[in-house]
Amino acid sequence: MDKCDLCMNYEYDEEFDCYTCDMDLDQDDMERFLRGDNRECPFFRQGNEYQIVKHQM
Repeated sequence: MDKCDLCMNYEYDEEFDCYTCDMDLDQDDMERFLRGDNRECPFFRQGNEYQIVKHQM
């Protein structure tokens, strides 16, 4: 599993029919994203659906 799969910013784009990073990446960040070298992504936020639902209640 890729770390992006766990990130809250990695969302499905219906227009392009694929998952993309929702953050506004600069050229260097985009290069790392495309190479798959995102171990140290500054935008990574752990996606936790249970935590989101807990705040909604």
